Parts: sequence; C-alpha cells; structure tokens
Amino acid sequence: MRLDALLAIGTDLELAATVRHIVDAAAELTGSRSAVLETGPCDAPVLHVPVEGYGRLHLAGGRPSPALDVLAARASAALAGAHLYEAARQRERWIEGAAAVTTALLGNGSSADPLMTVADRARLLADAAAGVVLQPTAEGGMEIVAASTYDDPGDIVGTTIRPGSAVLVQLLGGEPVFIDDSATDPRMTTHVRHRFGPSMMLPLQADGRLIGTLALPRRHAGRPYTETEKHLAVQFASQAAVALLLADARHRRERLAVYEDRDRIARDLHDLVIQRLFATGMMLQATGRRAASTALRETGAEDDHAGKPRPADARALRAIDTAVTELEATVEQIRTAIFRLQQPPAEPPSGLRARLLREAAAALGTQPSVRFTGPVDALVPDHLAPTLLGALREALAGLTDADIEVFADGRKGVRLTVNGRTAWEAAAE
Repeated sequence: MRLDALLAIGTDLELAATVRHIVDAAAELTGSRSAVLETGPCDAPVLHVPVEGYGRLHLAGGRPSPALDVLAARASAALAGAHLYEAARQRERWIEGAAAVTTALLGNGSSADPLMTVADRARLLADAAAGVVLQPTAEGGMEIVAASTYDDPGDIVGTTIRPGSAVLVQLLGGEPVFIDDSATDPRMTTHVRHRFGPSMMLPLQADGRLIGTLALPRRHAGRPYTETEKHLAVQFASQAAVALLLADARHRRERLAVYEDRDRIARDLHDLVIQRLFATGMMLQATGRRAASTALRETGAEDDHAGKPRPADARALRAIDTAVTELEATVEQIRTAIFRLQQPPAEPPSGLRARLLREAAAALGTQPSVRFTGPVDALVPDHLAPTLLGALREALAGLTDADIEVFADGRKGVRLTVNGRTAWEAAAE
C-alpha cells in the first residue's frame, strides 16, 4: 500500500489533485491524523518534511519513515510538473481569449462596443472582479469609458484619474502598472479603489499609439497575480490593442464607403431627378398658360362664359396648377434628402436646417414632412434661430403628425408654417 501511495503522486497533472495525492500519501506512510502542505513556517509540535521549492509537509501525529525522503522528492517533481501544466493551460486560455476578441472585433458580425468586448473577455481570463478600460481625457487625465463586472458596474463608468496623479505618468507612457492592494496603494486615487485588491493596469498600445489602459482589479483581499498571469495579461492587452486599431480602421473605411455612396446618390438626385422634375414643372406651367389662353379665346363669344374658361377647362387648369405645386414640394423634399445624405455618417448634422429637422422629429416621434424654401441656413440670423426653434416646438405640441414649411427670402423675411397656418414669421433684416 505504501508503494501504491508513492506511485500515485504524479499520476495527475492537475495541481489540486497533485497536492491531494501528496498529502494522502504522506498521511498513509506516517500514520498521521492529518497532513498539510504549506509554504509558511509552522511552530506546532508536528513532523515536518521539506519539499524542495514548495514549502513543507506538516504531519500531525505521525511517525518518521525512511520513505518520506522519497515522497518529498517525488512531491517536488510532481508539483513542478503540475505548475508547468497549469502555466501551459493558462497560456492556452489567454491565447484563445485574444483570438476570440480579434474574431469578435474583426468578424462579419463585429462587436457594437469593441472596448466592452475587450474588458469583458479580459475580466473572465484574469478571474478579476472587474474589467475596465480607461482612455486619456482632454485635460490630461484618464476616464473609465467601459466596465465589465459580475454585478452592476454602478458608478465605475465615468470615474476619472485626475491630472497630476502619480500613476498617470506610467499609464500615459504606455507602461504596465501592477498594484498589490488598490485600497491602500497611494497611487490609486479614485473613489472606487476601496472595493478592490490586487490589480493590473495594462497599456492598450499598438503601432506607437496609446488607445487606453486595461485595468483588471480583483476583489479586496483577493489572490495576488502571479508573474505568469502578469506576463500573459500584458501580451493579451497588446494583441487586443492591435485588434482595436484594425477594427477602427475598418470602421473608418466603411464610413468612407457609405459617405462616398451617399455623395454619389446626392449628386444623382441633384443632377438628374431634380432637373427632370424642374423641367417637367416648367412644361406643365407652359401647358397651363397655353390652355388658359385657348380656353378664353374659345369662350370669348359666349355671353355666359365671357372672359373666363368653361367649368371643365377651369378644372383642368386647376389640376395642372396642383400638379405643379406638388412637383415643387417634391423638389424641396428631395433637396432636404440631399442635405441629409451630405452629412457625414454617425455625426449629427449641423446648421439650422438640421436642428429644425431634429426638433420636429423629437416633438412628433417620427420624421414629418418638412419643406425648406430658400437658403434657410444662410438667411436666418443666429439670434433668431432659438426663437424659430421655440416656435416650432410650441406649434407641434400635442400633434402626432404635421406638414411643416420653412420659407426664407432675403426680401420677404422668414416664415414658419405648420399644417397651412403661420406659426411664426420675421421680417427681413
């Protein structure tokens, strides 16, 4: 049985299982009531067996055995193998984690929040209480912009490290910072530091560009990070930074492609559609004038219709006028669409025209029909813009849909019409 106990040591590569085999074998060999493998000293009157490189076996109630030296040697070798196996497994997990982040950021279904993806994966790999990404601020500090925790991150996002903090020199310089205890380290100055213990703050840096810092704090009084974990985490952060840069570059290319496509559509609308509609409107107007002239000549000799067209002719003329009005409204709507297409993607349009469109959509909950006649942005003075926006909000109060027109003319002034009624107007300056 003693030989079996010795042979059992080293049969399992798992660290916990290896330690269990060692203490079980030691207890069996010596007849001890209990066996403990510890790295620290023990003053209790028990049998001590040194295990090279890993501490001592403390055997309570046991008797010395010649086989203990053999057990200690096998235990030291088995523990070395178990630690190597554990390090290899850790390395494999971190490599797989970095690959998963790269796939998530650069795959077809790319992540909507790249920084959150990095923070969440790193937290799981490091067995940390939180995964946090900080980015430099315009004032020279750093701000937490993404946080992944086991529970509600609460007030973590938005927390800042103020300029002048001792740790900032290292972080902004792209150096990793390792903290033994966040709650007591004087370099940690945020209001959430007391919640955490050991922490790693790793640069997200690639191609000479510092994207930010990945912080991985463990719970207060948590297990310290090993040198292997620190090394693997630094490598993960470097690979994640490369993936973030590539994802950002791809996003910029996609935005440029969308913008170029929008610009092409806007040119086609302006050069082809509007010109054709405008020409059609002019043709209808000319046709209406000719028809009116012909109708008046044909009815000039009739007493009951003298000086005016017959009812049927009048209806046709009104239909032509209506068609021309509708074409003009369509042209203005297309011009509004062109204006929207010419705004950079993912950026809010600027100018009074865009503010009016946003205000109308916010008030009604949908995008209403808005016609702009004249260069609104150029002709409405800045000091009148707030009054015009306020008048629009007031006019749309209680409505679910509206037909809006904003008219601007250098001589006639500015007029806001909602559902055919004048809501506000100002004389030309």
